[in-house]
Amino acid sequence: MAPKRTTVRDLRRQNRSTLLSTLFFDGPLSRYELSRLSGLSAATVSNVTGELVDDGLVVEAGSVDSDGGRPRVLLRVNPAFGHVVGVDVGETGIKVELFDLALTQLAAFDHALSPSSPAAVASLIASAVRDVVDAAGVPASTVLGVGIGVPGTVEQGATAVVHAPTIGWDGVRLEELVASASDSAWPLYVENGAKTQGQAEMWFGAGRGARHVVIVLIGSGVGAAVVTDGGVYRGATSSAGEWGHTTIVYGGRPCRCGASGCLEAYVGAEGILDRYRKARGRALAGTDEQSTVHALIEAAAGSKTAARVLEETAGYLGAGIANLVNLFNPERIVLGGWAGLALGAHQLDRIVAATRAHALRHPYEQISIELGRLGPDAVAVGAATLPVAALLDRAADPRKPAPRVDLAAPERSTQVS
Repeated sequence: MAPKRTTVRDLRRQNRSTLLSTLFFDGPLSRYELSRLSGLSAATVSNVTGELVDDGLVVEAGSVDSDGGRPRVLLRVNPAFGHVVGVDVGETGIKVELFDLALTQLAAFDHALSPSSPAAVASLIASAVRDVVDAAGVPASTVLGVGIGVPGTVEQGATAVVHAPTIGWDGVRLEELVASASDSAWPLYVENGAKTQGQAEMWFGAGRGARHVVIVLIGSGVGAAVVTDGGVYRGATSSAGEWGHTTIVYGGRPCRCGASGCLEAYVGAEGILDRYRKARGRALAGTDEQSTVHALIEAAAGSKTAARVLEETAGYLGAGIANLVNLFNPERIVLGGWAGLALGAHQLDRIVAATRAHALRHPYEQISIELGRLGPDAVAVGAATLPVAALLDRAADPRKPAPRVDLAAPERSTQVS
């Protein structure tokens, strides 16, 4: 096949995308700083930023003194240009948040979610998105897109197809279901929740500045996002990252996926609480999984059973992280998810020690293990980055619907003014 010919329009679009991405991640910046960071000429930066200002994507943000000359005008991405919505579909509830283009949260809703059909979940997503837009008081026309993070694997094609056996979903065309339940034609982006959390932590959190990172999510279920050179590794059918369904104990505890001995059966919230219940002979008091896991952590100070379950959980988790270290040789492991953050706050030293005991010495010595910095909202924030990533990629025509993208490091080599 002959290589595709690069046109002047392609180069101009690339330069717009590069400068807009640089401003989004590193702004506010002067035109001089943009030229230095992007590698584009001063003339190209001046012409392209002028277009971005005219389009309303970029605004002035004050000025800074220069060495002996006139003050330099600072530029930033215009937060008011548009809005994005992030949806976190968990196993016990959904979280819906609306942001401006600087990803400042403007409104949020939480909804409990009982086991229900995919169509019912899609209808709840559609109504909750409308509710959060109305609550923020922003025009529906300013919403640039809705990102949805889900459990399970997501096949990306003409439409997103979700496979989530732990909640009974097999080949669910969630994107189509949400679109048909909505009265608005906002672009929809569906992705695995661990991967959306991974993108959020890479953009704004504990993964920022690193090139090779594994970001793990521990909640009711367990997943991971493997990030290398700015991109999330997806595998042949987008199912890479199902770390929770790697075997940690041969012939071990039954897992919700139908196999036995999966890591999720030992360190996922449901598995942790079930192990305590069987060891103690009774369950802890709690209104939901999150409150019950927190009750278990608090009980550990006076309960040998609770303390033992948590110590074992830290050991299993450390062994699972060691597998990631040995397989992927990352420079950083980020522990996130509501259960991961709760465990990490009390057991991080034990988790690190167990990782060290099970990992190969050389790759272990290259890594750091950190807690996620975005808290329990990381999946929703990450889902909101999906339409933002599409906007950064299609900067030449920001209102035009765009294909799904996996934002990598911006290219900074070609110049067209």
